[in-house]
Amino acid sequence: MADKTENTLSSDATEVRAQKLKLLREQIGEVYPAHFHRTLTNAELAAKYEGLVPDTETQDVVTVAGRVYSSRNSGMFMDIHDAGGKIQIFSHKDTTPEEARALLPMIDIGDIIGVTGVVRRTKRGELTINAQKIEMLTKSLLPMPEKWHGLSDIELRYRKRHLDIMTNEDSKLRFQQRSKILSGIRRFMEDDGFMEVETPMLHSVYGGATAEPFKTHHNTLKLDMYLRIAPELFLKRTLVSGLTDKVFEINRNFRNEGVSTRHNPEFTMMECYWAYADYEDIMDLVERLFESLALSIHGTTEFPFGDKTMSFKGPFKRVPMPDAVKEVTGIDFLAIKTDEEARAAAKAAGFAVEKDWTWGECLAFIFEEKVEATLIQPSHVTHFPKDISPFAKEVPGEPRLVERFETYCNAWELGNAFSELNDPEEQRRRMVEQLEQAHARGEKEKQLDEEFLDAIDQGMPPAGGLGIGVDRLIMLLTNAPSIRDVILFPARRNKAD
Repeated sequence: MADKTENTLSSDATEVRAQKLKLLREQIGEVYPAHFHRTLTNAELAAKYEGLVPDTETQDVVTVAGRVYSSRNSGMFMDIHDAGGKIQIFSHKDTTPEEARALLPMIDIGDIIGVTGVVRRTKRGELTINAQKIEMLTKSLLPMPEKWHGLSDIELRYRKRHLDIMTNEDSKLRFQQRSKILSGIRRFMEDDGFMEVETPMLHSVYGGATAEPFKTHHNTLKLDMYLRIAPELFLKRTLVSGLTDKVFEINRNFRNEGVSTRHNPEFTMMECYWAYADYEDIMDLVERLFESLALSIHGTTEFPFGDKTMSFKGPFKRVPMPDAVKEVTGIDFLAIKTDEEARAAAKAAGFAVEKDWTWGECLAFIFEEKVEATLIQPSHVTHFPKDISPFAKEVPGEPRLVERFETYCNAWELGNAFSELNDPEEQRRRMVEQLEQAHARGEKEKQLDEEFLDAIDQGMPPAGGLGIGVDRLIMLLTNAPSIRDVILFPARRNKAD
């Protein structure tokens, strides 16, 4: 039996439903029939009879189905909902046979029923079915939460998402919009000439990002494997192959890290690579994509998020990281020549930096501490330090910086992009250096991806690459305060913890 206390139910309420189920089995036999066919969804019905004037009855007989959300006058009036909307059901002795009306006392809020009857619109303008036949399709053994208040316990909303969506129109709309956004991303990328591929989720060597992986074991292969933390290295191998010059994947990634309002252990990314393009081409792509999605969801490039109004109308602000830091703090990192000078300048400005940090690490740290929070409207922050960007090409004339940008909005990072490194010798050198740093941090399982390096030796064309955090983007577009509001079944602690 389900946890009655968690559902704020009395034992009497559930017992009454169980008794009704027993009586229904005795009286009508099958309470959960395998076959039922409706002629119209509620949305289709509303569209078809949109022009039907009040106090008008048609001769049209239709069959509809849905969950009972309200019942009035001993079941004479019921509202049933399906995924597309609601319809009122009217059962009266003048229009509804006694056999059908006899079922009404057995119907509870939450039951799923099928109704066949004549379409009319009431004097008050309510589209209604005059019931001629009523069928029990699913008897609900648990009462629904109160419709107009839904689930007030936030954790319960995430754990019992079916109830959240059932009683919360905002949640229902948000997940419908999520589906639309994902379809919009896919359609936009395909229309732009990108080919969608699928790469492995189980990796024998994890890479493509710096993150703690989830580990598993393949019994037949007798091989430890890791859930994907990023698809990058496989997508670049696809680019090497010549299968396409423009490749993308909408993928689930898994990182064994913290949980917050912006982080979930499994999350959705859109990652793409574009041969013979660079990071400036990718900036244009991001702006066109974001503008397209805003128009699709809101019909305009401006939309609310909390107490702010966001604008996805391009072009977005573009600012090099050293310039952004100088504007906010006054520290001119481009005038600083050594790591020691960088640490001293940071300390003089009141920042606590580690004794072995490099020039680029100091710059990136101060950016995160002081600048990120100022980036409310969409902005591309460019020219990242090479120290923290091992897979991007250098900025011509400034070897300490690379052709990399991150897109920010509401002080959140939404995307990360490079002019991709394709020099195989430099690629190997940087990956070896990264591996040594990982081992020094205690990540002894991290290995060099020799299959990827072998592919790069074959020759990868110059390219621009991009990763977008889809969940955060959906948060913005749907005005959601937490990532758990846009993930259908987010990670959560066990109920006993």
